[in-house]
Amino acid sequence: MKKFFILVGLVLLASVMVGCFTTPIAATSNPVGSKTGSASCMYLLSIFPLGDWDTGVYKAAKNGGISRISTVDSKMQFFYIVSIVTTVVTGE
Repeated sequence: MKKFFILVGLVLLASVMVGCFTTPIAATSNPVGSKTGSASCMYLLSIFPLGDWDTGVYKAAKNGGISRISTVDSKMQFFYIVSIVTTVVTGE
């Protein structure tokens, strides 16, 4: 019986540690454009960046070729010990 409860606990823990959510950060009076740019970084244990850690609005706009920003969103994905943070920018 003890092993059963441990197994159920591990399954519940695993389901909590995997997820994704998107949060709106900012919006301007500029019309929503057809261009989208993003900048991402992967983190180990949500602390240690793996690779380029620049996920700023400027980098996302530059990656999408955007000069007039209309919206900024932040997307976060969690996969057990690895998380991915992405900044998404739309505009013209």
